[in-house]
Amino acid sequence: MAGQPQDDCLFCKIVAGEVPATIVRETETTVAFQDINPQAPTHVLVIPRVHYPDAASLAAAAPEVAADVLREAGQVAAAHDTQSYRIVFNTGSGAGQTVFHAHAHVLAGRGLQWPPG
Repeated sequence: MAGQPQDDCLFCKIVAGEVPATIVRETETTVAFQDINPQAPTHVLVIPRVHYPDAASLAAAAPEVAADVLREAGQVAAAHDTQSYRIVFNTGSGAGQTVFHAHAHVLAGRGLQWPPG
């Protein structure tokens, strides 16, 4: 059920403290941690504590938590002393989503030209 922890979800396990992660920030509604396969010098994931499979379903069901994720992404960037950063939400395996728990990638610390790749 959406919103509830999922037994087979890696990010739900990180929220519960069952799987270790390098946590950089925590709030009542979010957890931010270092990506284990960084694509930029700063690559932090910001996740909601509640489980929704992607950003759109999170925003539809819990818009205040979606806003918290975005606010925390900005706080992560500020904590890394960067003015230029990218926030990326991948939705679906075709877009590169590998963990189906809504999450924002905060990327900074190198040139991030558009389009990515």
